[in-house]
Amino acid sequence: MKRPLWLMAAPVIFLLLWSAGFGVAKLGLQHAQPLTLLALRYVAVLVVLIPVALVLRPPLPKTWRAAGDVALVGFLIQVVYFGLCYVAFKSGVSAGAVSIIVCLQPILVALAAPALVGERVSPMGWAGLVLGLAGAAVVILARAEVAAENPWGLLCTLAALFGITGGTLYEKKFGVTHHPVTSNLIQYAVGAAFTLPLALATENLHVQWDGQFAWVMAYLVLGNSILAMTLLLAMIRAGAVSRVSALFYLVPPLAALFAWPLLGEVMPPLGWLGMALAAAGVALASRKP
Repeated sequence: MKRPLWLMAAPVIFLLLWSAGFGVAKLGLQHAQPLTLLALRYVAVLVVLIPVALVLRPPLPKTWRAAGDVALVGFLIQVVYFGLCYVAFKSGVSAGAVSIIVCLQPILVALAAPALVGERVSPMGWAGLVLGLAGAAVVILARAEVAAENPWGLLCTLAALFGITGGTLYEKKFGVTHHPVTSNLIQYAVGAAFTLPLALATENLHVQWDGQFAWVMAYLVLGNSILAMTLLLAMIRAGAVSRVSALFYLVPPLAALFAWPLLGEVMPPLGWLGMALAAAGVALASRKP
């Protein structure tokens, strides 16, 4: 059966939205503390989605178990992954160190997929995964951002890696197709329910509002939260989980590319070679056996 056009375009759109989100979030952290920024982001998503849900009246999960599965994936990605990555950035861990650790996600998914979701990775797929990891590492090392890092921040990043890996595998094994508005409402409600009390308990909730922060919030809410997450969950359900995870190898190179105009961080020549290696790795890992 021919795949719909939107699903064929989904990897490119997802990569652009997700990768740019790192630089945009870094701008946001200049205006607010990490948990405050996340809580504000999730509440804003709910403000957008609740009226849409009232108009569309999308079907709800048929059982409490199905709703719980959606909520757990939301917790692992929205709270564990995003929350700990933001805390790691704020603690002083460089973007390079975070990217290298998070780039291990496709390898963890490939190792766990046979036992957890019954998907075996072909030799060509393994070659692509290793090549993608090498390319992403070249980009990060070329930008010379790996230095002495905050141990607490590194621990947070490692936990964030297991959050996104666990969310990906759980969605593939137990996730069923829900209306995107329904899935997003449940997951971002979970995100808000955890990050808002944590922000109230540990941060002063101060936000420096200006035009730049308004633009940052608009992007994080509409592009990074609603559209990118909808595409990610759709791709996981429609394709092999290891091939979808391989897309994450392109995130650090593309994030570095977006950081150039957003943050003034220039990509050195060696970085372009790393981007080419990561792209080749994703191409190999994404091919059907």
